[in-house]
Amino acid sequence: MKIIFAGTPEFAASALAALINTNHEIVAVYTQPDRKAGRGQKLTASAVKQLALEHNIPVYQPLHFKSSTEEGLAAQAELKALNADVMVVAAYGLILPQVVLDTPKYGCLNIHGSLLPRWRGAAPIQRAIATGDSETGVTIMKMAAGLDTGDMMFKTVCPIEATDTSASLHDKLAEQGAQAIVDVLETEEKLQHYLDIREVQDEALTVYAHKLSKAEAEINWDVNAKQIDLNIRAFNPWPVAFIALDEKNNLRVWNSQISTLSANNAKIGEILAIDKHGVHVACANNTVITLTSLQWPGGKPLNAVQIMQTQKLNLGQIL
Repeated sequence: MKIIFAGTPEFAASALAALINTNHEIVAVYTQPDRKAGRGQKLTASAVKQLALEHNIPVYQPLHFKSSTEEGLAAQAELKALNADVMVVAAYGLILPQVVLDTPKYGCLNIHGSLLPRWRGAAPIQRAIATGDSETGVTIMKMAAGLDTGDMMFKTVCPIEATDTSASLHDKLAEQGAQAIVDVLETEEKLQHYLDIREVQDEALTVYAHKLSKAEAEINWDVNAKQIDLNIRAFNPWPVAFIALDEKNNLRVWNSQISTLSANNAKIGEILAIDKHGVHVACANNTVITLTSLQWPGGKPLNAVQIMQTQKLNLGQIL
């Protein structure tokens, strides 16, 4: 089949790489315009663009597809001229109007990192961890004009382990999503089969995964250790949980686990112990968390032994 691929970050690049290794023809790749990144703030191509260029696939980077502007109409016409059988979309970052969704022969398919209709929206991986879900997965859906509202065609399931961060879960789901879209698109007959059996999402089960903010990553010791641990893992690798040291400096918390120590009615936020396991801190409801990886301003992330050696934290200190 002739496939258009639309995506931007690493999650999407995994799917594109898998499709490149099939017998399908990737006629074009759509991705976000290059963005400034890194300390030098140099214009950087997306992971998807870099992969496409490596394989000599034409790359398109329109700002939008709005029918209300000449450039939007031009982008629509450009896409239509590709005469694709299907368009695969994964974390593209642009809204596709109905006219674009209807352009390819079989429409547009989206690879979404959750078990829809749970966790529609921008941050499904992070919200699944922060909420304490036991599992998540990938949904392949036939795209509709709403936000992740399309009919569900195919699902995979991925358990969420107690040690998973958003980074590790992202990688698992990227791999599942890549395999899932290859399975769905194996042949035109198979694609038609999944289109025929697709299911409408139950709106009563909808949960939205709102975009993350830096502010919510600040650790609040007034909640229990389990929830703090979930938040720390959910915010790794971005925006990264933190403890405010003063008005300008934050202590970043990269990882944690539930402590075996007892709080014994210690003050909320009090450091109870610093040992080879990490920094044990009292939380709400007499629970204790162990901070296992910390990063001071200007430094690198440190493990538990390195944290002890710095001697920057003290027993009884209130964080």
